Amino acid sequence: VGGDSGNPFYDFFMGRELNPRWGSFDWKEFCELRPGLIGWMILNLAMMSKQYDRLGYVTGSMVLINIFQGLYVWDAQYQERAILTTMDITTDGFGFMLVFGDLAWVPFTYSLQARYLVDHDPMLQWPALAAILGVNMIGYSIFRGANGQKDQFRTDPNSPEVSHLTFLQTKRGTKLLTSGWWGMARKINYTGDWIMGLSWCMVCGFESIVPYYYAIYFAILLVHRSIRDDHMCQEKYGDDWGKYKAIVPYRFIPGII
Repeated sequence: VGGDSGNPFYDFFMGRELNPRWGSFDWKEFCELRPGLIGWMILNLAMMSKQYDRLGYVTGSMVLINIFQGLYVWDAQYQERAILTTMDITTDGFGFMLVFGDLAWVPFTYSLQARYLVDHDPMLQWPALAAILGVNMIGYSIFRGANGQKDQFRTDPNSPEVSHLTFLQTKRGTKLLTSGWWGMARKINYTGDWIMGLSWCMVCGFESIVPYYYAIYFAILLVHRSIRDDHMCQEKYGDDWGKYKAIVPYRFIPGII
């Protein structure tokens, strides 16, 4: 359990219970997927309505931010099963960090781009919007392709879609993918996730750093999370983790980092 350090402040922040439940109802999974994400979409739609009231029309940037983030939320709901293997569910306790993050931080800060566009829409032309759409599609392809491949391998490693993939057999009995998306970088899904987030910021133009808070914050979060995950995997797999890192040396971007 995460919140078992003996430091009351840290334990309160990380959470003492891993998966608090009422019967079969899992509070942590519910809060991860439902109120915050759906609230985020409601706020985005409200911002779009406000922009229409002010301008008499909805701009291309506002349409794209609602499509981009709506797709992201839909993907989380549709691929709900995949969240069961994430660090939030398997490792972190349900403390202040996740409660505040799920119910307040996500809906009220992730909707910043839509809020910014109500008053400061850059009126981007269609070529710029098309280029930003391309960035988002690249990010989503990496994000969904990598996560889908890992989930498929865990569910049915003999499936034709993943049976050709190579892997490292660990002493624990588990398999670590060393080809496909996961042969490119150990956290290739994080890279796709961040590229998507960058496209959300880009629809706001380049006159202010404020809407780019998400790309900056998310980069810090993903780097920190990857370090935590690397430490836990080292403890979990022992020498096998070193062998895996020798086969897949890059963390985020193949050939670079």
